[in-house]
Parts: sequence; C-alpha cells; structure tokens
Amino acid sequence: MPEKLSEEMSSTLEAVRRNYEGITETIARAAQQSGRQPEDITFLAATKTVAPEIINYAIGLGLRHIGENKVQELLSKYDAYDLAHSDLQFIGHLQTNKVRQIIDKVSMIQSVDTLRLAQEIDRQAEKIGRIMDILVEVNIGGEANKSGVSPEGLEELLSQMGGFRHIKVRGLMTVPPICDKKAEVCKFFDRMRQLFIDISAKTLDNVSMDFLSMGMSDDFAEAISSGANMVRIGSALFGARIYR
Repeated sequence: MPEKLSEEMSSTLEAVRRNYEGITETIARAAQQSGRQPEDITFLAATKTVAPEIINYAIGLGLRHIGENKVQELLSKYDAYDLAHSDLQFIGHLQTNKVRQIIDKVSMIQSVDTLRLAQEIDRQAEKIGRIMDILVEVNIGGEANKSGVSPEGLEELLSQMGGFRHIKVRGLMTVPPICDKKAEVCKFFDRMRQLFIDISAKTLDNVSMDFLSMGMSDDFAEAISSGANMVRIGSALFGARIYR
C-alpha cells in the first residue's frame, strides 16, 4: 500500500510539474501579446483542498504566491507551507469575526467588499502593528449570489477607506459570471479593466491601483489579454478539486 501511494504521489507531482510549465508558458505568451513582460504578471496558485506537500512541490518549481479561500483550511495547513519561498494571501470570502485569525499570517487579503470588513482588518492590523495590503472585490456581473461591491458603489467605498491607517488598498479583484463563450467573459474583464483605469486616474487617499486580480484556470489567458496583472489558478495547476 505505501508503495502504491508513493506511485500515486509521484504521478501527481509529475502532472503538477507539467501543468506549471504549461501555465507559465501561457502567461508569458499572453503577457507579450498584450505588450507586457512575463514578470509583469503575478501567478498566484489557488490552493483550496490541495495538500501542503503538493503545494510545496509547486513552490520548489518556482511558484511564489499561494492563496487560500477558507480560514479554517489556511490555519490547518499554515505550519506546513514553505513560506520561506512563497507568500500567502487570502482570496476567499472573509467574515469579520475571522479576521483576527489570519491577520498575522497573510500578506494580502484580496476579497474586501464592505466598509465593515475593512474597518475590522484595520483594527486587527493596528493591534499587531502592521499595515495590511488589500484588494477590493467587485461584483462585476451584479450576481446576487456573489460577494463584491457593485461597480457603481466602488468609488464611494474606496473613498470611505481613505482614512484607515493600517490597511492599504493595492487594487481590485473580481470573479466574473460563468460564461459559455470566452467572448462573453472578456466583456466582464474589459469592464473591470476600465474600472481599474478610471480609479487609477483619480487621486484617492490610501489607494494605489497596483494589482488587477482576475482570471482563473479556464480564462486566465483572456484575463491577461484584458489587462489583468494577477491571475488565480487552481485546478489547471493541481488538477480537479477533490472535495470530501
């Protein structure tokens, strides 16, 4: 049985290696086609349900950014991550009462969509004497079942965050609606890009538009073509999710 498990792991790691190489090649090609360099694009691996030993193998290949969706999973895996060679971000929906559990463990929280959540992040960051980088999540498709501030409410929310001393808005993120055709999802990416440009042109306290985080396993090349400089890739790297 141990031998079989070892063979399975070896096969899994080999698939991750091939996937990693393919993804980095696609990122490089999409970046160059959009007039940028491969190093302009941040490749963040979404590691939900992925075992630490597999995550660490990918880090050994050169992966430098990982992101977890669930607080409890992040905490259960935290001590096993190779954080000497990769940073850890939080990319899922975050409840205010869970902020204190991750505030000292992540470099960025990508999914801030309310003033109340921003206030709690600021409060908890002050307690430990740090400034937390955040991205503001935009519900670009106006979907009732998804988190995110509306495009129309984005500027007001950013303005309200201007007085916080222990958070720094570093950009925007989104999860667009599921679309049958790539051309349809590109319309949402293009809308996000325009929001990003519009906000970048304004002078808002405590706001810098450094990152536009959009695009996942099925559409990251299109997202890069539409202006994304951070992509969140899970199943294309680690294989189909296994939920237990």
